[in-house]
Amino acid sequence: MRLDNKNAIIYGAGGAIGGAVARAFAREGARVFLTGRDLGPLEAVAKEISAEGGFAEAAHVDALDAAAVREHADGVASRHGGIDISFNAMGLPQAGIQGTALADLELDRFQAPIHAYLTSHFLTAQVAGRHMTRQGSGVIITLTAAPSRAAAPFVGGMAPAWAGVEALTRVLAAELGPQGVRVVCLRPDGIPETATIDVVFGLHAQALGITRAEFTDAMRERTLLKRLPTLADVAGGAVFLASADAAAMTGTVANLSGGSLVD
Repeated sequence: MRLDNKNAIIYGAGGAIGGAVARAFAREGARVFLTGRDLGPLEAVAKEISAEGGFAEAAHVDALDAAAVREHADGVASRHGGIDISFNAMGLPQAGIQGTALADLELDRFQAPIHAYLTSHFLTAQVAGRHMTRQGSGVIITLTAAPSRAAAPFVGGMAPAWAGVEALTRVLAAELGPQGVRVVCLRPDGIPETATIDVVFGLHAQALGITRAEFTDAMRERTLLKRLPTLADVAGGAVFLASADAAAMTGTVANLSGGSLVD
């Protein structure tokens, strides 16, 4: 197993992406520590992992609360000997954030994702980095989406938020690399099987005056592979980046867009 005996903290583990990555990490032998703002979904994921013979622990942690993030990570490291992987999949409800032209968007709605995504990625990476540099190893994985680079309308503050997370990834990689810590980013396009993207595609479809199905088809057709990524694609990518198979990768973005973006 590629992550045997590794300790992995997943932020936003009650969501579709966080839960999928947590399950994949556990299947590869990692001990997974699930965090989020709602214990119910976290405990459901933990129960599923435990039923399959894995180790999972759920905790209420707000990734925007510096003290809560620090106390939880310190506890994991103290009880289990360190932190090997940190993955941040926190998200915000997208209604009122996407689906409106910038000319019509209220300032607080524009600022909300920029503050939330950059702050949470900074706080979680900072705490993980402190533990990882002391042990001389570790992997921090950030998460963005295709609008970080694409010229996409109606995404509001999400595009600059994701672009900022990718810039943060590069800076962290430069600072932590000499101490043996890798920092990499996963960048999928929209994942239709998730509830969040169902809402987002609906918002964009409404803004364009078409149906959600028509918008989904258009998104699919603009990819080189003629398909959008799946949760399994993202979970598999996260396992690869967290494993020794990606030992030479840092400061970079893994493009899981299906070819809607080409690097």
